[in-house]
Amino acid sequence: MDVPRLAAPVASTVSRFLAGAGLLVRGLGLYVRSPGLMLLGIVPALLSGVFFVAAFATLLFFVDDLAALVTPFAGDWSASWRGLVRVVAGLAIVGIAGLLAVLTFTAVTLVIGDPFYEKISERVEDRLGGTPGAVEVPFWASLRRSIVDSLRLVAISVLVGVPLFAAGFIPVVGQTVVPVIGAAVGGWFLALELVGAPFYRRGMRLPERRSLLRADRPTALGFGVAVFVCFLIPLGAVLVMPAAVAGAALLARRSLGQSIEEG
Repeated sequence: MDVPRLAAPVASTVSRFLAGAGLLVRGLGLYVRSPGLMLLGIVPALLSGVFFVAAFATLLFFVDDLAALVTPFAGDWSASWRGLVRVVAGLAIVGIAGLLAVLTFTAVTLVIGDPFYEKISERVEDRLGGTPGAVEVPFWASLRRSIVDSLRLVAISVLVGVPLFAAGFIPVVGQTVVPVIGAAVGGWFLALELVGAPFYRRGMRLPERRSLLRADRPTALGFGVAVFVCFLIPLGAVLVMPAAVAGAALLARRSLGQSIEEG
């Protein structure tokens, strides 16, 4: 009589998740070996970072007013209960704003830095043997596709963010489970955004890359969540963005069954 083997799939899923996170570390190593690209890679992220930091600081300044605005039902409650509900609402607002900020930051920075990040991604692939099936994509066509796909991903993330915002009002769960779900959702969308350049070079659009990443979702999630967590660290997005682009080239090649080893 055969005994069901339950441990192997779990171990495999965990190992693939960790391998995905490791692609970000490898991307950092590949990126820092190209000093000439390092400064160019940071400039677009720095420009976006200044804007988003200012926007998030403004949100924090007005978060109490926003919390009161979305909880009009608590206006007649006792001061203690009203205060508690509005603290939870404020935390939910800040949490979902953080999720959307990370995703939109990536989209905006990829658009601003498209030529720089394309060069980083291409150079990483050249070190790994080149880009099989590469197609010539005019700059403006590439930029237009990048904008359209980024807007589509941001729109989807907003739709996902609405129920997460509502769940943020649930005591305990909203402050523990919801952030974990938010990191997983944010990581998935980050992975989809960041692999855009290597897939464009192969003439592949968003549906193809979504399908290929879904086939090895733990690896894609491992990479995306690692990037997401780094982006939450002050200045992390600015410093890690170029390495994330390099790591995304590795993720794309892995999802396509192509070598990610130098040689």
